[in-house]
Amino acid sequence: MVALQLWQNRNAPSGPAPALAAQSIAGQPFDLAAWRARHPGQPALIYFWAEWCTICKTTAGTVENVARDWPTVTLAIQSGESAAVASIVQQRGYTWPITLADPKAEHFRHYGFQGVPAMAVIDPAGNIRFVSQGYTSEIGLRLRLWWAGLH
Repeated sequence: MVALQLWQNRNAPSGPAPALAAQSIAGQPFDLAAWRARHPGQPALIYFWAEWCTICKTTAGTVENVARDWPTVTLAIQSGESAAVASIVQQRGYTWPITLADPKAEHFRHYGFQGVPAMAVIDPAGNIRFVSQGYTSEIGLRLRLWWAGLH
């Protein structure tokens, strides 16, 4: 399992989180640096998912719960433009605070991920502290966020 995670994350970035600027599905501009500035001293979660991804549906509840306690932004890759993603989010009852559409997976590729679901935990200094692809348990995700907050 560890070997698989290492292989999956071989291209994932480390160091400062790549810039991320887009329009949310609610029509609001989003800029990662500005958003992080509104959450000083807190680690944050960036969650990449897709409408067609079965494991993403399983992981959605975990992200939903974690987003109640930690700053979280989600990006729907290859799932349509903002209106289509907004419809998916509403149909599934997701209440994530910020969701972005990434129809061509440009931001996803910029983060170096190979598959979904994928997550990046950003520490309070703006560095990528942890990345994961595939299923992640809620306790595992909470521990990563907690640990990132200590650095």
